[in-house]
This record gives sequence, structure tokens and C-alpha cells, in this order.
Amino acid sequence: MRAMPTRRLPLILPALLLPALIGCARPADGPPPLAPEAVKAVVKQPGVPREALARAVDALFSQPETAETRAVLVLKDGRIVAERYAPGYHENTRFVSWSMAKTITGVMIGQLVSDGRLRLDESAPIPAWQRPGDPRGEITLRQLLQMRSGLQHVEAEGPPYLTDTARMLFLDGRDAMAAYAEAQPLEAEPGKKWEYSSATTVILADLAARALSATDDPAERRRLVGDYLRTRLFEPLGMKSMVPEYDAAGTLIGGSLIHGTARDWARFGEFLRNKGAVRGAQLVPSGWIEFMTTPNPRNPGYGAQIWLNRPQAGDGSVLWAGLPASAFSMNGHLGQFVLVVPGSGLTVVRLGKTDEGKHDPVRAAMVRIAQLYAGK
Repeated sequence: MRAMPTRRLPLILPALLLPALIGCARPADGPPPLAPEAVKAVVKQPGVPREALARAVDALFSQPETAETRAVLVLKDGRIVAERYAPGYHENTRFVSWSMAKTITGVMIGQLVSDGRLRLDESAPIPAWQRPGDPRGEITLRQLLQMRSGLQHVEAEGPPYLTDTARMLFLDGRDAMAAYAEAQPLEAEPGKKWEYSSATTVILADLAARALSATDDPAERRRLVGDYLRTRLFEPLGMKSMVPEYDAAGTLIGGSLIHGTARDWARFGEFLRNKGAVRGAQLVPSGWIEFMTTPNPRNPGYGAQIWLNRPQAGDGSVLWAGLPASAFSMNGHLGQFVLVVPGSGLTVVRLGKTDEGKHDPVRAAMVRIAQLYAGK
């Protein structure tokens, strides 16, 4: 028998290899394989399909539009079902709160009201406002909590060095932040205008220190507020990592600078979800958490030192589109979020560094995580 001409081999070899190549190829419409760390981040029985949850969490780490995510925790009915960190971060890393601190300050004020040291609907006891004829004497604690004091304030618009937030935190107001905030004139009648203001929460922190002691000694103010937070809130909740910052006057920087681990931020979210209770102990009246999560008269999308999933004043936007109106969140600068969905028994924490104006994809990714548990 005559041998097959070798010149035909180049045509035959591709045909022989084609089935093998097809077998190795990933179907065009299939999802890419998950990285091992993505699967490992989710417990074996999270209450929803494990791969679906792993992919939803992974999107916060792998998608360019959600960068830079540093930590994600998902708790279902108080149990961690997913926990993941970016390289260089871990369960013992303390993350800065930025404006998530406002909610802690709001809870502390609620405890002081419950103690009888402050009153919600009386004039806020700021000495500079109590002089005869000063219209700021009409500002109540309720109005401060709901960001409708009427005080002049520029939070973030325009050049940073001209904003009241930057001036108070880092420039001419940094050594006595409450004094800077309390010196501002009215730009609207108290109660009539909603305006987000980090300075307002510093005023609340000053009121907390004044309620605990009449002293102006910075060290004593730090000690008293620090002890109160530790014994009345952090220790009962098991939030052992928390480190609050104070200015040179001893005022808690309660609108911006409290540090804690992702797990401790999750614990605080669970505390809010459980309406101020932990292991059967009511640390603040449940009615106070209901007050904090009730739409205020000038912005349905904001309660009292906490964001609500309702239309925002001005543009009518909803922060957590696709989730129930009962959802609420602690929101911080550069994309710090603790999202609570009470009806699903869910708390979702995302910490990282995402430029302002680019948070929509981050929130959307968190919504996709929460939607997996809808009706569960």
C-alpha cells in the first residue's frame, strides 16, 4: 500500500485537534470562574445559593466602577454569611468612619435624652445662643438631629478649603470645632430648611460633653464622653476596636472621626436593626431608633443622623433603589456604608475608598447582595 502523502497532514491535524479545543473552551455565555478567595469569603450555607452570593460580593472587589473596596461583610439574622478583605486589610484593621460617626453620635444623644440629661424639644443649651435676642436660641435638639437647624453651612460645594467642613476639621476651626460651628449665623428660620452639616453633629457632640459635666477642661471632656461611649454603647455591643477622635478642646469629632473594624461596624448595624437592643438588653429606647429612622419634615430621605431609603429632598432620588422603603444606612465619605434591611434581617457593610460622585455603582452592587435575601 502506498503511503499517504505527508503534504496533507497540515490539513488533517487541525481537524483532529478541534474537538479537544472545543472541550477546553468556556461557553461564550457562561460566567467566568470565581477566584478562590471569592468562594472562600462565603460560608457553606449562607441561606441563598453560595455561588450567587460569592459573585455579588466579588463584584465589589473586581469591577473597576466599585473600586477601591477594602472590606465587605454580610450578616443575615446576626450571622456572618460573607466576609472579605482586599490585600493589606483584615478583620483587625480599623477603618475610619467619616460620616458614619454621625449615627453613633445620634444614638449617644438618645441615651442622654433617656437619662434625662437633654430634652428633645427644648432650646439646645448652647451658652452662646442663650443671650437675649439671639434667634439661635430657638434651635431645638430635634432640629439639630434632623439637620434643620437653619445655621449657615457649606458642607462640600466649591473649593474644599472654602467649605465649612474643611475649615472646621483641618483649618481655622480645628482646635475648637464646636466653637466654630456654634458661631455660625442663621441662614434660615430654625426647622424650615434641611441642610446636611457635619458641623451640626459636632454641636451635638459638644452638647453631650456639656450634659455630662459643666467643665471646659479638654481632658475631662474627653474622659467623660469616652467613658460614656465605652460603658453605655461600645462594651455592651462588643465593639472593642472603637477609637473616637477629639479636638484640642476635648470635643468628640462626632460627625467624622471614629475608627473601628468592619466587624464592629457590622455590630452597630445589627444594633440598629434590632432597634437599640443587644442580647435582650435595651441600650437605648426602641422609640429612639424609630425616631432616627422616621422621615423628617424637610427631607423624607433623612431621619435623625441616618439616611433613609426614601426620596431625597430636591431631586427625589432614592439611595438604595430596588430595596424596601424601610431600609436605612450609615453613609461616610469615600464610600463607607452600613446598609440595614430590617425586613430581610440583613446588614451589609462596605468600606473602602471611592471618590465622591462615583458611589452609585457601589450602592447598586450592595443592593444586588441584599436582593438575594428578599423574602428569605
